[in-house]
Amino acid sequence: MGSFLERLFGKKEPEGLTISFGSIPSWLDSREKAARSVLVAETREIQGRIRQGILGLQQITATVARAEQDEEIHPKLRSIAKNSLPQYLRAMNASLSRDLPDDIEGFYPAAVECLKSCLNSTKGQGRYLHTVFPDEMKAVKAGIDAIGRDINGITASLARYRKEKDRIDSARALHTALLDIGDDIGKAEEKKRRIAVRISELSEKSDALERDIEALSSDERMGEVNELKAALQETEDNRDAAMRTNAALSMTASHVFRKAEKMAVRQKHPSEISLLRHAMELLSDHETPEVSELTEALAGAFPIAERMIAAGDITLKNKEERAIFSNTGQFSSDISSSYSSLSSLEEACRVARERLESHPLLVRSRSLEREKTQIGSMLKKEEHARIELDDWLEKTQQKIPHLTEELIKIVGEMVGGGVQLQIDDQRLARG
Repeated sequence: MGSFLERLFGKKEPEGLTISFGSIPSWLDSREKAARSVLVAETREIQGRIRQGILGLQQITATVARAEQDEEIHPKLRSIAKNSLPQYLRAMNASLSRDLPDDIEGFYPAAVECLKSCLNSTKGQGRYLHTVFPDEMKAVKAGIDAIGRDINGITASLARYRKEKDRIDSARALHTALLDIGDDIGKAEEKKRRIAVRISELSEKSDALERDIEALSSDERMGEVNELKAALQETEDNRDAAMRTNAALSMTASHVFRKAEKMAVRQKHPSEISLLRHAMELLSDHETPEVSELTEALAGAFPIAERMIAAGDITLKNKEERAIFSNTGQFSSDISSSYSSLSSLEEACRVARERLESHPLLVRSRSLEREKTQIGSMLKKEEHARIELDDWLEKTQQKIPHLTEELIKIVGEMVGGGVQLQIDDQRLARG
């Protein structure tokens, strides 16, 4: 066996095998072809012997079928043998007539199954025939044993071949895995280059927008913008002052109406409760009420409160409350005027704000700011993608040394010595 392998592979592989990464597939193909040749060569003669052995067993089985029983054997034993013989012959003939393929992978399991069936038949139905046909059954056993020894020879050869094939398959898988990693790294690096280009382009756009925004601050039209801002601020200040005055008036009246409402609840006057609450709602509403509606609501609420004040049911606590209820008509006029003024000032604020916001300089500034914000968001996404890609590249490249070591180890086991692997793919060499 050893001399045949030496003829096939050479006396021994070089102690320091040097092979390029790109040559691995063809080297493995040659190795597998050689291993296959060894298997075929080792088993060719054995296959022939097994086929001859099966033919011999068929002849022995036919002899058993024609053999005469010893007359001195106990009649009961002869009767058992007579009943078992047909079953045994059918079983043996069925086993020995199995088709045996030419290829070793198909031949081996078929031969093993044939042998098992013959053994089972001989130990089963054939166990009663040993006494009746001792010579013939001894020949059957010898034939089965001979086939078994030959099958063991194939078993050993297949084990060696499969061990070599497993190594070859593992080496191919590792080589493919490294190739895939190389391809993936190449694609990732190309993607990274595209991301870098986009980041550079977006950064340049962002810087240009920043310069344009800064340039607007020195635009000659900025004076107009500042005047509009000042006008808006003055109008808003006037509105806020009016709101404070209005709030003071409405809160004072609402406080008295609230006390009147509580008394109306105790006195169980639902219509009065409704009138008082409606007046309070209008006075405390964030929206400016209609003057006519407010005047009508106050006209319904003031008499109720005045009656309770006169009856001593509620008490006015300060001069502001006394000032209002000493002349409710004047208060209605004042609060209505206040709301009208406030409504006019709010409209003036709206107009001043629209005039400011529609100025071409500010329209342009807002447009630039929006574009800069969008580009900033795009830059963040690209930066995040680059970070994720860098992380993936780092983790993927960390796999390369381990896979390379495994590949070198398996090739080394196959050649029986050290292996120097030349990585001709720079994407893998960096790993």
